[in-house]
Amino acid sequence: MKNKDLLAKLKKNSTIKDTAILSDSKIYGKKDMIATMCPMINLALSARLDGGLTPGHTMIAGPSKHFKSMFALMMAGAYLDKYEDAILLFYDSEFGTPEEYFKIFNIDTSRVIHTPITDIEMLRTDMANQLHTLERGDKVVIVIDSIGNLASGKEVADALSGSDKADMTRAKVMKSLFRIVTPHLTIKDIPLITVNHSYKTMEMFSKDVVAGGTGAYYSADNVWIIGRRQNKNKASDKEIAGWDFVIVVDKSRYVREKAKIPITVTFERGINKYSGLFDLGLEMGVVQKAEKRINKQDAFEFIDSDGVVISEPMNMIEARESDVWEKLLADKNFKSLVEEMYSIGSKEQILFLDEDVDLSNEVIENEDI
Repeated sequence: MKNKDLLAKLKKNSTIKDTAILSDSKIYGKKDMIATMCPMINLALSARLDGGLTPGHTMIAGPSKHFKSMFALMMAGAYLDKYEDAILLFYDSEFGTPEEYFKIFNIDTSRVIHTPITDIEMLRTDMANQLHTLERGDKVVIVIDSIGNLASGKEVADALSGSDKADMTRAKVMKSLFRIVTPHLTIKDIPLITVNHSYKTMEMFSKDVVAGGTGAYYSADNVWIIGRRQNKNKASDKEIAGWDFVIVVDKSRYVREKAKIPITVTFERGINKYSGLFDLGLEMGVVQKAEKRINKQDAFEFIDSDGVVISEPMNMIEARESDVWEKLLADKNFKSLVEEMYSIGSKEQILFLDEDVDLSNEVIENEDI
């Protein structure tokens, strides 16, 4: 039997409607990417400055007050901006996301389905039902805020009965949840963004680990662990002007793991659209110190891919927020070099990763933090 005839026979005999020759598959085709307002967030999601959120599971983990919910809403807002008929399905367990947060990212709350949840089983049942009824082409983005503190049904029942037995079911139910929902996300082209907590391990050189067991971690295409550092007011060097939230790419199908990407948020101006680009520019040589100093401080100027100076000298704060970045972000050579720095797409890199699997962030099976 000829190759083409055998291909056609196997495809015809399949009982699964989405069966296709891989080269023609919609599921394995080019992924839909939703660009956010911030190029370095797009980079952390996809290894591309003009990339962004893709279908599948993206997890954002970190301690309290580390901008996790805002990152999730930023991505969801970008999805709603791209598709006028899109809906945000928002599962809420912490009720710490006021309406003002949605307004920051221009999310029309009349396009948001708000579903309060109190335990994992409730979330599992509702998500399974929702995803079962959706079809590929339905424009839906899902946010869970958060899975970190969700109790299991047994834990709730034990509390009501006065039992103090340890709950050994939570991790199993969490695994069940993500076993059920994960295939639907890719097949139906749906992004899921989960907010989670992280904690420090107890060893001498402690590591940041995501809470909730391995179920959520293994299902995720991207896992971020968020850190933060103070952003001081340069005038006083004592007053805090805001925070640099540092995205550590703990797991990714696109980005080199352990990449660190700072996102600057100030109290006065909010999110800096060009966060992280200044340090990247210095590393790549598209930003360099100018010969001229400004007010006895170092000044910087921008260089295009042909080595031509394209800006006047400016101080560091001005350089970090300059609109000159738009010229560089439109430069194909610059974007290509950045993607090469952060991407894990080459054959050699993938083979290396297969041979040198890092299990240092393995999560305890029955972890219920």
